Amino acid sequence: MDAVLKQVGKKFERKAPDQLKRPSREEAEAAVRTLIAWTGDDPEREGLQDTPRRVVKAYEQLYAGYFEDPFSHLERIFEDVGGYQDIVMVRNIPFNSFCEHHMLPFIGEAHIAYYPAEGVVGLSKLARVVDIFAKRLQTQEHLTSQIASAIDDAIAPRGIAVMLEAEHQCMTMRGVQKQGVSTITTQFTGVFQDEPAEQAKFMSLVRGGSR
Repeated sequence: MDAVLKQVGKKFERKAPDQLKRPSREEAEAAVRTLIAWTGDDPEREGLQDTPRRVVKAYEQLYAGYFEDPFSHLERIFEDVGGYQDIVMVRNIPFNSFCEHHMLPFIGEAHIAYYPAEGVVGLSKLARVVDIFAKRLQTQEHLTSQIASAIDDAIAPRGIAVMLEAEHQCMTMRGVQKQGVSTITTQFTGVFQDEPAEQAKFMSLVRGGSR
């Protein structure tokens, strides 16, 4: 699983979580206390005494995707679908992730479609894949490609379309501070990549159009 980037010359390689030395809970809580003090507040005052413990507990939930395997949710393929060969789409999947540059949230929706080859997966499994990859430090571009690659590797469909729309708090809370700006990323494979009409069909379905 993707995790942390390490610079090697001008290139980067990712280390998996099991290759990293994970600090102890006590070390993580001490780091939170240091950050509180750095902001100019007193980590020992009543309202902040339990904050390091709460933050570390919250991080266990917010970044749980590092310790989950998305492929475990795509293992079961249903082949008895009555010969169905048309598009399968799940749209408006809500997700929350964190920008790896500023550790601020980006929040949005994912839309996923594919053309089956040998079978289909449970619709909820696509949403689980989105959640697992989203609960890691991410860029939206990488998140988009991870989702598409996982589905492609697991079920080898005739084509995949993934579209993410999100608002990044690193743009709204800091920096340019522009509210309501959406970032859209897409990834197409197979028939969606080769046939513009299929991309148009996907976009129409995303926006609520009829086939």
